[in-house]
Amino acid sequence: MAGLLELKKGEILFNEGDASDAMYVIKAGRIAITKKKGNSEIELAELKPGEMLGEMAFFDNKPRSAGAKAKTNATVIKLPFVALHAQFKTFPEWLKAMVKTVNAHLRNANQRIKNLESSQSGTEEMFPPHTVTRLCAILSLIGYKSGRKEETGLVIPQWTLRNYTIQIFQQPTHKMQKMMDVLTSLNIMTVEDLGEGKQKITITDHEKLTGFVDWYNEYLFKDESKRVTVEERELPIIRALIHFGRKQTANEKGEVTVSLTHIQQNSLKDLGIPTTTNDSDGLAKKGLVQDKQSAEGGELTQTFLLPELEKILPFWEIVYTIEKYNKNS
Repeated sequence: MAGLLELKKGEILFNEGDASDAMYVIKAGRIAITKKKGNSEIELAELKPGEMLGEMAFFDNKPRSAGAKAKTNATVIKLPFVALHAQFKTFPEWLKAMVKTVNAHLRNANQRIKNLESSQSGTEEMFPPHTVTRLCAILSLIGYKSGRKEETGLVIPQWTLRNYTIQIFQQPTHKMQKMMDVLTSLNIMTVEDLGEGKQKITITDHEKLTGFVDWYNEYLFKDESKRVTVEERELPIIRALIHFGRKQTANEKGEVTVSLTHIQQNSLKDLGIPTTTNDSDGLAKKGLVQDKQSAEGGELTQTFLLPELEKILPFWEIVYTIEKYNKNS
């Protein structure tokens, strides 16, 4: 039966795979078009007042190829297919043929896209390395361009971010949203849901975000033979070296010397990190710390540039947090 439907935010209009019996016109609010992906779903599009959805099944009565739910409180006009078919019969034959052909072409195009996505799903990452730099660079740029300083950081306008993400850099909005989730987990930004699709987006550590973009971009474009890659298993010893290095007096070069023996004895108590005197051997081979030395009484020491380790640690923490997200997505 035709008429107005009032939907609350989050209410389902129809599910992917449902039988098709009507199309809809949005009168007020916004409707999200969704697609199942494993145990979760992704947002394919956001429709606004005046836009239509569910119309492709008018000719073939195929099940819904995607779901639809209210992204905000919304009002839609339901147009049942039974009534529409009665009107469609009055159309000229050439017009009916043309409309059916356009619909069939759209169906075929959607299926080809679906097949392509399916063939790539086993290898495609949510965040390939250069996508990481693009998304983080967009956030950093909007912070510089439009950020409003508050006590907690730089508040950036949601719609400016959306426009830059989609129109200028042509990146998917769902990936930007997921990247903001990752950066929130690292205390680099916060995202507050204000309701009705509005968010307060705050970059709490703009300096770290911008520094990461510059550093990671340089790392990715550097000749592979010249890259210095820190492995995830090496992060705990770097944290320990920094913690105990800050307790030492640095020389004019910024170098500090720490006792690896002392770190091994106290890192679990101070940091909850068990270490051994051999954990930093890989860092020495990469030139991030000097070779360990023997001191009086058999104590082992190591010298390194404290500012250099302090600089790279948070960047590698970002890299491996994103890598974990790729594995779990």
